[in-house]
Amino acid sequence: MRIFISVGEPSGDIHGASLIRELQARHANVDIVGFGGDRMQAEGAKLLYPLVQLAVMGIVRVLSNITTFLSLLSRADRYFRHHRPDAVVLIDYPGFNWWIARRAKFHGIPVFYFVPPQLWAWAGWRVEKMRRFVDHVLCTLPFEKPWYEERGVVAEFVGHPFFDELPHQKLDATFMAEQRSRSGEVIALLPGSRDQEVERNLETLVRSAALLHRERPGTRFLLASFKAKQQAVVDAYLRNFPDLPIETHVGRTPEILELCKACVAVSGSVALEMLYRRKPSIIVYKANGLGLKITRPRMTTPFICLVNLLAGHELFPEYLTDRDESAAVAGHLQSLLKDDVKYRAIVAELAAICEKVAKPGACARAAEAVLQVLEAPVALRRAG
Repeated sequence: MRIFISVGEPSGDIHGASLIRELQARHANVDIVGFGGDRMQAEGAKLLYPLVQLAVMGIVRVLSNITTFLSLLSRADRYFRHHRPDAVVLIDYPGFNWWIARRAKFHGIPVFYFVPPQLWAWAGWRVEKMRRFVDHVLCTLPFEKPWYEERGVVAEFVGHPFFDELPHQKLDATFMAEQRSRSGEVIALLPGSRDQEVERNLETLVRSAALLHRERPGTRFLLASFKAKQQAVVDAYLRNFPDLPIETHVGRTPEILELCKACVAVSGSVALEMLYRRKPSIIVYKANGLGLKITRPRMTTPFICLVNLLAGHELFPEYLTDRDESAAVAGHLQSLLKDDVKYRAIVAELAAICEKVAKPGACARAAEAVLQVLEAPVALRRAG
């Protein structure tokens, strides 16, 4: 059996690697090929291209890489034609993956979408694409399944793969002990995993920290960089704030979240980790003015943060904006740190949400769903 997996972002690479492990555990002879990253490759996937290294967002960045994307689409099309996989599994990354789905359907290959795009939030009209090009949607959030089914899409709720990985995270004991030996409450700063996110939101995060530190001099800050290149950008910017106690670390997001009292984070899947670790947070996402004018009218949900969507109200204050909201963010942090009753109430609500949704096994259920569909014709032929 051969399965083609298409992944274009770091978080998707992690989910893809977990899915590969579960597929291999359930099928003795499954070959994985496609687009992804180092983690998928470490699990035995043959990468036609390390697409995760190209992870881009925004129309300008996409257009500047259009030649590469067209080349990759052509490569996938040739692979479908000459090597015909039994299935194509798409993980997030909708801009490019829609085109992969089109080519797969053209060749009559079943298409599964695991961690589907949040059409219910900002692009409900695109559900027509899902009906046309995707055979099975493997939903990660409980409200997605009825939303898709009401619109004629075959869907199954499997859970979010983020919760598969979190229980197995091993925190660096030496790092944790060294940090805990220091005084002062820790605030986590999470500027995102994409270069563009860091560039757009770093100023808000750092200025929020500066304003809070002015009011609470004992507070210190740990900033989680996704890669060394981004850390270098952050460190260069922090030279403008020589008296601000911000440490930057690469690959230490789990430890930083465990150590912190609260977080300021760029909106993204990291919100689920903040939920899992019960960390009250403020969400920011700075965009350019034109992008906001295009995006806001298309939004069909009141929130951008997954935790708020699951809570049904703004549990984490959030700012989707083109302005500097550092004063408002610092004010929320100050309120959290001053009001212990409010703080504990938020933690308790996060724990209650976790009880409902933070269940491991999503990748196992996704693997079973894929294999059940692919093996059904064989079973029927044997029965006949």
